[in-house]
Amino acid sequence: MLTRIITGIVGIALMTFIIQTGGTLFAGAVLVLSLVAWFEYAQAFSHKGGNLTFFTGLVALVLIWGCGWLGNTDEMLAVVSGTVLLLLLETVLLHGRITFVDACTSIAGILYFGLSFSYVVQLRFWEPNVMLSSPFGPVALGCAMIWVMFIGTWASDTFAYFVGSAIGSHRLCPSISPNKTIEGFLGSVVGTTASVYGLSLFFGLPGLEMALLGFAISLLATLGDLVESVAKRYTGIKDSGSIIPGHGGVWDRFDSVLFTAPLVFFFVQFADLAIK
Repeated sequence: MLTRIITGIVGIALMTFIIQTGGTLFAGAVLVLSLVAWFEYAQAFSHKGGNLTFFTGLVALVLIWGCGWLGNTDEMLAVVSGTVLLLLLETVLLHGRITFVDACTSIAGILYFGLSFSYVVQLRFWEPNVMLSSPFGPVALGCAMIWVMFIGTWASDTFAYFVGSAIGSHRLCPSISPNKTIEGFLGSVVGTTASVYGLSLFFGLPGLEMALLGFAISLLATLGDLVESVAKRYTGIKDSGSIIPGHGGVWDRFDSVLFTAPLVFFFVQFADLAIK
């Protein structure tokens, strides 16, 4: 537990620096996370005899990340389409080495990590000239929403853990994640909604919309966690990796973010917070 706490403190301090700095440092850090998560994913499915298209996946992830950083959505669609077709073609060109299941599993992983982490990059650089007021001074809209996304996701995990540990007695999904409880999930919903509403006051954002976003974050964060739990049960692993002491791998740590990042990104677009 001490290792977990120390790693968490160091990780939060490092993330704060990277998020606030933005620019190439932030984009590069997200790329590294994406590539490490893909490596963990490929390693996990190798336990089931899978032979994922690892190097093709690396190239695809870099291209998707680059399109996200530059904001080139048309080019991203071209990369995704080309990647899907190429991986299916590899089942013919590398017949006997790459099965159709390997190709489909690879496609799922590339889209899962590539698109979700690209939304993290796009969110950070969204409307860089629109500034919000905060007690610590002006904050760019994209930077503020990155904090909303991360803090909301962390709040979901934290409230679920502590409420579930304190009063949890009814299992939420016992066949997938035996430790999750209905009480913990409800604590997550209430706590996350309140936390994101509090951030609306901090950044001067519309309260009702942000409270609804907090509610949605709690749902998607829980589902994102359960999706990885299903994958780990299928592949027979306990943790996706050990790169983060006390926390497992990158996939373990960012499984919920992979679902909440697209949610927050599209929320910002459709809610049109830049003009409120």
